[in-house]
Amino acid sequence: MNAAKKKGLGRGLSALFGDIENKSKSNQIQTNQIPIADLQQNKYQPRTIFDEEKLIELSSSIKENGVIQPIAVRPNKYEPGKYEIVAGERRWLAAQKAGLTEIPAVILNIDDQKSLEIAIVENVQRQDLNVIEEAKGYERLIKEFGYDHEKISKFMSKSRSHISNTLRLLSLPTDVISLIEDGLLTAGQARPLIGLSNASEVAENIVKKHISARDVEKLTKIKKSGVKIEDPNIKFIQNEIESKIGLSVEIKNKKNNSGKIIITYKSLEQFELVSKLLKK
Repeated sequence: MNAAKKKGLGRGLSALFGDIENKSKSNQIQTNQIPIADLQQNKYQPRTIFDEEKLIELSSSIKENGVIQPIAVRPNKYEPGKYEIVAGERRWLAAQKAGLTEIPAVILNIDDQKSLEIAIVENVQRQDLNVIEEAKGYERLIKEFGYDHEKISKFMSKSRSHISNTLRLLSLPTDVISLIEDGLLTAGQARPLIGLSNASEVAENIVKKHISARDVEKLTKIKKSGVKIEDPNIKFIQNEIESKIGLSVEIKNKKNNSGKIIITYKSLEQFELVSKLLKK
């Protein structure tokens, strides 16, 4: 692979391929034309969502100009003659839409760990992953290959806090995670919900009312600090009752709109006043 091609892959991915080359000259073979039918998806591919519109655009470009940048593959150890895609799955899918029967590919002899590393770097650097896919990719590095946050941070050239905050999103309820995956909730809107007992309910309101990430952060800070957030409608009614009877009134309204009204009296005369009002 020449220097020009490496540069196009981004510094992190280029470094990975460079590391492969340095370990052994036999690890990389020249670019080959491989039948599309002999290629299989990468089981370590962190990306699960491919934008159909962008695939069509890429397919049109391939019809016009061909596949400019070869994909990277590795031999399938379970099926001789077949290959598993390491990087470039989107180009492979678009090439199929374009009607190609072959695609240029660089064949690499790499293990599962390196395959996952390359897949994550390629997608993250090109911003092809949503934040949940990114988090799940990091999680696999931790669970399957013994990485820690520090090692992922150095490997990805991202801050340790970014890695930790990204991974923490996976602790959210599954329905909130789905909203992020569907693009209805951003990481900035979702992150303040971590640790909230009613995260799902809050997430639905964020989507419904289009609450900004900054406002979500303010609201959840109040919630987590234990400060009570009063409903302005309830507060208005509470003030109305107080002005009519001249006593302190507290309305406790629950989420299901059940609750109680507490009237505080401080003398026998005030008690009798409340009694008369209730008997009417």
